[in-house]
Amino acid sequence: MKPYRRQVVSPEARNSQRAQLAEHSRAEPEAGLASDDARLLGLAWAHLLNDGAANYLPGVLPAILVSLHQPLRMAGVLVASLTIGQALQPVVGWIADRLGGRSLIMLGLFLSSLGGGLLAVAHSAWLLIILLLFIGLGSSFFHPQALAGVRNLSRGRQGLRTSIFLVGGELGRGIWPTVASLVAANFGLRGLWILAVPGLLTLLFLRRWAPNLPRRTRQKNKVQWSGSARPMAVLIGYRSVRALTTYGLVTFIPVMWHVRGGSLVAGASIITTMIVVGVLGNLWGGNLADRVGRRPVLIVSALATSGFIFPVVYLRGPLVWVASAPLGIAMFLTASTTILIGQDIFPENRSMGSGMALGLANGMGALLILGVGFLVNSTDVISVFWVLAALGVVSAFTVTAFPKAIMR
Repeated sequence: MKPYRRQVVSPEARNSQRAQLAEHSRAEPEAGLASDDARLLGLAWAHLLNDGAANYLPGVLPAILVSLHQPLRMAGVLVASLTIGQALQPVVGWIADRLGGRSLIMLGLFLSSLGGGLLAVAHSAWLLIILLLFIGLGSSFFHPQALAGVRNLSRGRQGLRTSIFLVGGELGRGIWPTVASLVAANFGLRGLWILAVPGLLTLLFLRRWAPNLPRRTRQKNKVQWSGSARPMAVLIGYRSVRALTTYGLVTFIPVMWHVRGGSLVAGASIITTMIVVGVLGNLWGGNLADRVGRRPVLIVSALATSGFIFPVVYLRGPLVWVASAPLGIAMFLTASTTILIGQDIFPENRSMGSGMALGLANGMGALLILGVGFLVNSTDVISVFWVLAALGVVSAFTVTAFPKAIMR
């Protein structure tokens, strides 16, 4: 009988075994959960509610400014307070990859929905700003882990599936401003608590929809900064200008409508038309990037957005709504593409890559909107839109600085 010898396993082999087990656990479906397609739709619904609660402010912004006796240029400060928290998304993404699971998705939806409902009791500018920061924090928690979860569910055609998830967020951003304006018009600003109810109820189901992401070890997923700084800087520069354009349009189009004597609901409905029709751009953009490559989509989106701004600004009557549709399509043509680029720049930490492409860029766009807001006075908003159009053209030229490897 041969003596027993203990098998010695090297650290490298042990790490390889752990990686295989982790990959196997990711491939196994969780018992009792719906199909990947149903879960993707569930996450898109949660995204709709999260982004709806976190972005309905422009629909009621003129009424809030009047109720708090604030000047029009305060609109930029309030929107910046709402969105500046998204700059935390890279840090949240780094934490999310090490925690794994789905807890940050659920926490984010809870904070966004609760904060959105509490705007009903904001009776001072300072309290309003604090609540807006609270909502932005919740949105930062939700997005990185949710985006990583969507990629975990995807099997091929990642651009299209990511676009489907993002469509939920864009519908929330588009529909909720008009819903909020209708609530405010019929029940006053105190009725805004109603908007928190759908998100809080959805938390009961979100655990079944959200993937239980694997916890990533520091050794296996150490971020490789070498070679990543330049493409990420280009991406953040491009996305920051696009975020500034989006925030500027959704903030100051209702303000412009208010200055011209239009109603609260009508001004909000322009934003709804722009963003809801922009869902087509989100879907087409992801599919188009899969087919023709990412670089042409980024350039066309930036240039077309700049060009379509002017019809919305200078047309009158029903033509404003007609012109807002192609503007929305152009705006959101790159939504999924830029997120996938961020994930590809940092493949070892996709949540952080998503957070930098989406959250950090949005946070920088929020800071820029503060400066743009000072161009507004009680009678003139038009200069803001000229600045946004010019910056959009500049952003198109930055696309040439992306390495070919991530522009496939």
